[in-house]
Amino acid sequence: MFSRYIGSFLILMVSTIPVAHALSDKKWENISDIGVYSLLGTALALPAVRDDWEGTRQAGYSILLASGVTFVGKALINEERPDKSDNDSFPSGHTTRAFASATTLHRRYGWEIGFPAYAVASLTGGARVAADKHYWHDVLAGAAIGIASGWFFTDAYDDQVQLTPWVDTQGVGLNLTMYW
Repeated sequence: MFSRYIGSFLILMVSTIPVAHALSDKKWENISDIGVYSLLGTALALPAVRDDWEGTRQAGYSILLASGVTFVGKALINEERPDKSDNDSFPSGHTTRAFASATTLHRRYGWEIGFPAYAVASLTGGARVAADKHYWHDVLAGAAIGIASGWFFTDAYDDQVQLTPWVDTQGVGLNLTMYW
């Protein structure tokens, strides 16, 4: 079962190779671009390759909603970027789209794809801060928007095993559900 995910894992991880030599803000910006576009491509292409057109539709909806919420947030919240280039710092669009893609991949295909996807999404968010394009709170807000959008639109492809996060006034946790 794990071997069918190796190709997808390799696609995601190829985008992280430049990290080892990233020193300048421009290189970090390039890494964030590579991270977000590789996740977007994987979230939309992997279901299509598997003839899972419902998964492609769900990924598209998740990414579109997350992008729309980010666009409205940037329009309503006038926060200057750390590099002083403009006032579109909050929330991080790269991080929003990366986490929407990663969450869709996780929800649809499980942790085997979700874990490396979240790693690339986290790298993307961190790279935005390292590139001096966002503050940490911009990245955290973007991640929350992306994760919420992914959970809202995406159903498990194989619902025999589901990992579901929960939050209430008493705490947070994960529920593991297995059917056989």
